[in-house]
Amino acid sequence: MAPKHKEGDVVATFSGRWISWAHTIAAYAAFIGALVVGMSLHYHKIVQNEYYGYPEEWFPSVSATIGDRYPERSVFMVFIAITSGPRFALVALWYVMTRKSGSSLAKFVAGVGVFRTLTCGGWTYVTSTDDHDWHDIFMISYLVATLPWTLGCLALSPRNATALKYRKIFAGAFFGTLVPLIYFFIQHKVHKVAGAYTTYSFFEWSLVLLDVAFDAVTVLDFESFEIVVKDVRGISRGNTKAVADAVLEKQKDKDIGRVFAGGFSWPDAIDAAADVYNGFVFWSMLTSLGLLVWYFPLWHMGISGYEVMVMCTVSPFLLGIKPLRFLIVRRVRICHLLSLSGLLAFLTKSPENRLFSAGFGVWMACLSWAATFYAERSQPHRLEARITAFSLGLLASSIAKFAFWTNNPIWPIMHAPNGGWNKVGLIIAILAIWRSTRYTASPGADVPAPGPNRGSPTLSGLGLAGLFFAMHSLLSDSSTMILWVWEGYPVRGPIAAPHGAYTLIVMGLGLVVGLLYPNLTRSWTLYGAGSIGAAVLTCYSHWFGYYGALTVAFYIMALTPVFISSAARNSPASTFGLGFLVYNVLVLAHVWVVAYAFVPGGPLMREHTDWVMTATMLLIGCGVFATNSLPVSPSNPKYRAKLGSINPAAQKQRSYYLYILLCLEALAIAIAYLRFPSYDYTPYHPEEKLVTAGIWTIHFSLDNDMWSSEHRMRDVIKELELDVVGLLESDLQRIIMGNRDTTQFLAEDLGMYVDYGPGPNKHTWGSALLSKFPILNSTHYLLPSPVGELAPAIHATLDMYGKLVDVFVFHSGQEEDPEDRRLQSEYLAKLMADSPRPSILLSYLVTKPLEGNYNTYVGAKSGMRDIDPSDWDRWCEYILYKGMKRTGYARVSRSTITDTEIQVGKFVVDVPEGSDEIISEDQVPVGQRFPALFRGQGVRGHQYHVFNEPRYFA
Repeated sequence: MAPKHKEGDVVATFSGRWISWAHTIAAYAAFIGALVVGMSLHYHKIVQNEYYGYPEEWFPSVSATIGDRYPERSVFMVFIAITSGPRFALVALWYVMTRKSGSSLAKFVAGVGVFRTLTCGGWTYVTSTDDHDWHDIFMISYLVATLPWTLGCLALSPRNATALKYRKIFAGAFFGTLVPLIYFFIQHKVHKVAGAYTTYSFFEWSLVLLDVAFDAVTVLDFESFEIVVKDVRGISRGNTKAVADAVLEKQKDKDIGRVFAGGFSWPDAIDAAADVYNGFVFWSMLTSLGLLVWYFPLWHMGISGYEVMVMCTVSPFLLGIKPLRFLIVRRVRICHLLSLSGLLAFLTKSPENRLFSAGFGVWMACLSWAATFYAERSQPHRLEARITAFSLGLLASSIAKFAFWTNNPIWPIMHAPNGGWNKVGLIIAILAIWRSTRYTASPGADVPAPGPNRGSPTLSGLGLAGLFFAMHSLLSDSSTMILWVWEGYPVRGPIAAPHGAYTLIVMGLGLVVGLLYPNLTRSWTLYGAGSIGAAVLTCYSHWFGYYGALTVAFYIMALTPVFISSAARNSPASTFGLGFLVYNVLVLAHVWVVAYAFVPGGPLMREHTDWVMTATMLLIGCGVFATNSLPVSPSNPKYRAKLGSINPAAQKQRSYYLYILLCLEALAIAIAYLRFPSYDYTPYHPEEKLVTAGIWTIHFSLDNDMWSSEHRMRDVIKELELDVVGLLESDLQRIIMGNRDTTQFLAEDLGMYVDYGPGPNKHTWGSALLSKFPILNSTHYLLPSPVGELAPAIHATLDMYGKLVDVFVFHSGQEEDPEDRRLQSEYLAKLMADSPRPSILLSYLVTKPLEGNYNTYVGAKSGMRDIDPSDWDRWCEYILYKGMKRTGYARVSRSTITDTEIQVGKFVVDVPEGSDEIISEDQVPVGQRFPALFRGQGVRGHQYHVFNEPRYFA
């Protein structure tokens, strides 16, 4: 018990030095955090001044770093706001320490300290853009007040030789730095010397560091202070309970009350975090496997043989061999470590070897996790911890993809050049496995689960198949189900950012309910609700369809604890082995609904996502039947204790996973905030009323060497100054393609509006539209395709410099289906002919110029003109137009990004159509010319080809 004082009970004490530490850490975090963020995101912009930029100036000033750019300004403001509390406390403690009877110096210095703190808030929150005059007034006042504060602190410094020495050093360095600071500022401002501002910046940053360091010396003085918090009315102890205590007392016999009771243990929290990270690694490897497999049929244009690697997940069948099962359970740490070959795969340049390495990793990961669940079955609270970590691993993987624009940073298709964090992820994975696999509940013997072991292992395995498939296909990316319900502009439903956070939050809520209320989760009532949600998601669009998606997300995550704990009671071969086998069948079926033209028996599955969803829910129903065969919440307290349901240690263990869940959800919300679209996009040449439009078939964003190609695509689109670009083969929201969406990264990085086109439940290879101009309306079409693959199209109306212009993005059927292509040409020609507005078609037509269907797309039927009728060397990509002046046309090689070139056209809005006469570049205004960067050898394998230069038209 705390000692008694006459005023009351001491309820908390802490050293005064923590005030100094808090002030120092928060202040440095404000400046250094802004510097790191600024140099990472806007390096060239923040080193730019009115005279010079990079490379003459290569280090930013303080004002440029913490000024008007987002998010570094926000980072600085948040931490400087946090600094204010310790700052006021520091000034108050300094006054208490230095005050003397009959002297007013301490009061004066304290007043100056408060004034400096307030003026710091002034120049922090009133930027030069907001009000330049007041910003300068606050800044100058702060600097002026620094002199009396520094001198006053030196005069009042207590008898502490070490503290006084450091104060003199920091104060002398501070005022000494002012001389070169002023000198180099004059060199920059008056004499305009290149590089002078960079040198000035170093001295400016030195002032900041020295200013904070001067106040940090108080940590040596405040060691003698002990701050005491006393309860003078007995509120904190005795008969009166705090609100939280009263709630916990009332809920003490309920799960939620027991979870958060007791103290906090860092080792236990680290154990939980290590478990969750292992789950994250599992889901990262599993979600990468299909993507690596897809590379081979993609480039072979048919079955390649490598598709057999999808069967890597069936390794739990090995656990049916008893001696082998004992060995794996005893050495599960080694198995988990071997699974990290999936993370090491990025070091392999050969696509084949990368696939084999990742496949072995998935094989070992499925084996390891099945063995882990089985080994823990005798201790339900430990089993629950592993299941929770497994589930939170999926959530963490989805959040990582939310942060990295649908790519997982530790996938084998990622590496440093395209934003991968592979090495960091691998190091943390090794440490996490070493920590979390120190021991298991079973030394290798078959220790049975407590209670009677009823229930069918076959039904349990089928339930796992439906569960794993639903988790992977619908929940492994927060934008997947959002794109299921997307129907174009105007926006009438959720968008990937920020609403992806809604999916992530509901996933977390579902898991909590599954942990705390297993009887509800296994009920047929909740199964019915989940089935209705799946039907709504499959059949409806916009917000209503998304409500079905949220229901599915909630239900699937809630099922995870009861399904896996039920499966662990039986042989892992008959549950997890069977589960992953049937899961693979669902994966193939879910690909065949769109790839029916390339697989044996494919037409049977054509466009039947509804069949796949129905099969998934029926399999989940098998799992519900299996779990209902088990005993539910026995009333005997001794039996419940064996199950771990009222074990205090088990409840405390659960709390750490819930803390991690809260952290993950907070991270998801923060990412949603950071990714919120700005909608302030500007075309490249508004003064010319110029529109640069392109068409590109991006081959599902995997380059020739099996690396994710978004960053390379971004660079060439930016350098070509494309205001509007159509992307084809862009629907990646399937297991086999990684559940990705390239358009999110491109749109946000390039500052463009995006229409994803027909969603993944529309069974196409995808078409998308990116635009610097507002998309006022867009309609998605599936053109007639009685035999071959579906042909997607987007018809969008854009506001181009105040004039409405229609843009069509279209991918026709394949060469083997001529009747499909004929019907599609007539359908699209009518769509374009019916448009009364100027129009641009960005397309993949599969026809020769001047022959066959070309004459349907171009001419009187459609009203459209070819951008260059003399270009005879085309087969797939075409740009057509009407009602606006076409000024230029270019063909740009794709390097190794994809298998198709980029075609680009330049148009001037609100100017009549011109002739087909080709003119020289010097007859074209400078603002309407193509970039010279791609002439000759070009850059990074991109150059003007076929004509070896752009063409311009009168």
